[in-house]
Amino acid sequence: MEAFSDGVIAILITIMVLDLKVPLATDLRALVPLVPVLLTYVLSFIYLGIYWNNHHHLLQTIERVTGGMLWANLHLLFWLSLIPFTTGWMGENHFAPVPTALYGIVLLMAAIAWWILQHRIIATQGKHSLLRRAIGGDWKGNLSPVLYLIAIAVANSARWISLGLYALVALVWLIPDRRIERILMGTDRQE
Repeated sequence: MEAFSDGVIAILITIMVLDLKVPLATDLRALVPLVPVLLTYVLSFIYLGIYWNNHHHLLQTIERVTGGMLWANLHLLFWLSLIPFTTGWMGENHFAPVPTALYGIVLLMAAIAWWILQHRIIATQGKHSLLRRAIGGDWKGNLSPVLYLIAIAVANSARWISLGLYALVALVWLIPDRRIERILMGTDRQE
């Protein structure tokens, strides 16, 4: 499951970079029209990197893989696979409201799919699972969908707020989360 997921995420990142069009001119001004495309690429690259990193840690808590986990993982990969499309659409259209909202919908659905995968693992591993102990209250996981919903709701009237919220969620997740590492190493502290 981990190797397949790693491969899918690597392909998604490759697809996104292939969508970056090289300007024909050779001066720096030729890059100015590409700024929205580059910004959405960077944001999406960070998101995919966050999912890849956390997915790696998540799978370390699994003792055995079940069919339910495989389907939940595939569900997550489906939503992640739409990130290159929404990234390109939003960047090429300079953060127009509909592409910006759709980008948020894909991020929201990926967050929901992540939650489903986590809970499928916990249900399989039992009430004393490593993952359950590690995620605890999961404030990041609970806050992210709320911020996505706000960003989607304001995309039509305040797209810059939407983009700021997407970046904020990425920033929150970019800060290293060592909960699973602490549990696996046996150095977890009750907080």
